[in-house]
Amino acid sequence: MATPRLYLDWNATSPLHPAAREAVLNALALFGNPNSVHSEGRAVRAAIEGARRQIATLTAADPAHVIFTSGATEAANMVLTPDFHMGRTPLAIDHLYYSAIEHPAVREGGRFLAEKTTEIPVTSSGVVDLAALERLLAGHDRAMGLPMVAIMLVNNETGIVQPVREAARIIKTYGGLLIVDAVQAAGRLKLDINELGADFLIVSSHKLGGPKGAGALVSRGEALMPRPLIRGGGQEKGHRSGTENSVAIIGFGAAAAAAIAEFDERNSRLERLRARLEDGMRRAAPGLLIYGADGPRVSNTSFFTLPGLKAETGQIAFDLEGVALSAGSACSSGKVGESHVLVAMGRDPKMGALRISLGFATTEEEIDRAVAAFATIAGRCRPAGEAA
Repeated sequence: MATPRLYLDWNATSPLHPAAREAVLNALALFGNPNSVHSEGRAVRAAIEGARRQIATLTAADPAHVIFTSGATEAANMVLTPDFHMGRTPLAIDHLYYSAIEHPAVREGGRFLAEKTTEIPVTSSGVVDLAALERLLAGHDRAMGLPMVAIMLVNNETGIVQPVREAARIIKTYGGLLIVDAVQAAGRLKLDINELGADFLIVSSHKLGGPKGAGALVSRGEALMPRPLIRGGGQEKGHRSGTENSVAIIGFGAAAAAAIAEFDERNSRLERLRARLEDGMRRAAPGLLIYGADGPRVSNTSFFTLPGLKAETGQIAFDLEGVALSAGSACSSGKVGESHVLVAMGRDPKMGALRISLGFATTEEEIDRAVAAFATIAGRCRPAGEAA
């Protein structure tokens, strides 16, 4: 009997959590349009509103401030715009500042013109350079409009936690708006939109154990809102038109509820599993470089470079050993190129790096198999005559 493959690419997408799977199967029986007033429509509406409360609990927000989208990319494109309103009054946003390690969905700048965007550098440790952020905002001309700043809470490649709270204090000093990509943080850190100082949070279903096709833009309040990206029938209080993807949304809510219920046990277990993984890999290859190992990381992510092993070669080698992992971010149609995160950190991107990310179903046996596969691959990279 063939040995089952190992899935260690949870940051790219998560298998469905059992609770989300059950919720999705039940939701398939709810066929009404959630915007219809009859009983069938009201049943779907009630389920969607239940999911909205679950996402609000996940982010410590008001359910009225949760807008469902097709995913995090849509949410980013919705909120990254110079066109905002405060109530009925237009509010000019002149410039977008984003960290050099943001996901491409943010780095593309949303609806800002390219000349109206500026990259914020990061330190060699992969952390946003707060001094550079303050210099940029100090030089911003507020007469042209307010600054908007986008800083992710957890980097999707390294797993490094960013100093969002500290950044928020700087941004508010200069009257700016803060957009936080919390996609990789959800379920791995306790989220509180107010405590973070964010004006908007972006979260995604399929990174959390829910189905693909759902995400959310969570706001601190309802007065300050962007011009809608998708207009039409006025769903989601007019912020995002189109009949809601009720099945995906309901599964999203169930995954969020499971992440909340399992938070402490899941994260402490993943910390132990990652330590087991990294200890085993270091024994097999003492020259291994693990990024962010000395700073705050989420519990499930290990991003590393093995000297002599290119990322693309390593990814293929692991795949042949039956292990699915990633060479950085899985967001570019399967391409394996230079990591913009490594470039931003001032590292040599030519070798690249590999990312192992764990999830709620990862086991010790799987970790030991991954270490064994790594040892085999590392042995092939060892120069002839070098001791193991």
